[in-house]
Amino acid sequence: MSERNPTPKDPDLDLHEDGHEPAFDWMKPAPGSSQQSDDGGSVGRPANPTQPNPTGPESRADRRAAEAAAGAEQTPTEPHPTSALQIRPSEEEVRRRQEQRDQAAKAKPVAPRIYQVLLAIFFPVILLVLAVRAVTSPLFLWVEYNRPGFPGDGYGFNTDDRMTYGSYTVDYLSNWSGPRYLGDLVNRSGEKLFLESEVSHMADVKMVFLSAMGAGALLVVLSIVAMAYLARRSKGGIRRGLFAGSIVTLVLIAVLATLALLGWQQFFTEFHRIFFASGTWTFALEDTLIRLFPGQFWVDAGIVIAGLVVVAAVVTFILTWPTRRRRGLAPVRGQEGGDEETDAKDASSEAVERRSA
Repeated sequence: MSERNPTPKDPDLDLHEDGHEPAFDWMKPAPGSSQQSDDGGSVGRPANPTQPNPTGPESRADRRAAEAAAGAEQTPTEPHPTSALQIRPSEEEVRRRQEQRDQAAKAKPVAPRIYQVLLAIFFPVILLVLAVRAVTSPLFLWVEYNRPGFPGDGYGFNTDDRMTYGSYTVDYLSNWSGPRYLGDLVNRSGEKLFLESEVSHMADVKMVFLSAMGAGALLVVLSIVAMAYLARRSKGGIRRGLFAGSIVTLVLIAVLATLALLGWQQFFTEFHRIFFASGTWTFALEDTLIRLFPGQFWVDAGIVIAGLVVVAAVVTFILTWPTRRRRGLAPVRGQEGGDEETDAKDASSEAVERRSA
């Protein structure tokens, strides 16, 4: 082949043979696709132009269109995020949700209720401990020994002797001295004032007394903690706890007073059996403890203790009574109307007075 003659020198090469054969395999038409003859039309293009060519697109635009069509077929359609807001729930569903909101609003935490119950339980015990402490004092001894009608001592103690020796006995309960505080005491004749059995019993009484005072102090601290918590977390919680405690106190005193009235001697005996061993708290009439603290003394002490507790409980009951104002409720409509009418009358009277002036 030369520049003037493009015909190759190789006689076996035919330039016109299979002139429509594509140069690359991906340009060949797919099986079943329609082809046109030499008269016109495209070669190797599928019959349906919307279907992608499996052997590859003819151009970059066709390839992108095919990829977009394939992606649209594979990607599922998702609902619009706000489409659910346009659907109104049923009346039953609305009612159910409202009931759940009401229950959540009415539900109260458990901790404030527990502190209120503890405060109601601690309150009567604290009052009893304080009343007992008030009775075990030289002031109460002086009132008892000097009040009219108190029985005298048939074995020689006058009021001054009783006040002196009784003050030693009461002081021993609240101090940190040992049994020698009472064991070394002597009377005017130089004899020991108390027997060993009496000193031993007073040591037992001191142990019970100090334990009660310690328990009362602990309950006071716990009550202060409970009230501090309720003051921050529960509006009116302190008032409700003290109100319940006053009711419990009054019921407890009523039960104990009934038992004491039905049989004071039996009540006194059972009380000592709870705290002291049998045979350690009974003495003869001529023993010093009986001469200083006769039976009438314990009756009066019980009355004073019950009276102090009842007074404190009643005052607390009145101050914590759940009125509408204390409960944070609105006043009654009738009261509001009455107040409005009163205000209107006052305003009209003031207007008349101004006119007359």
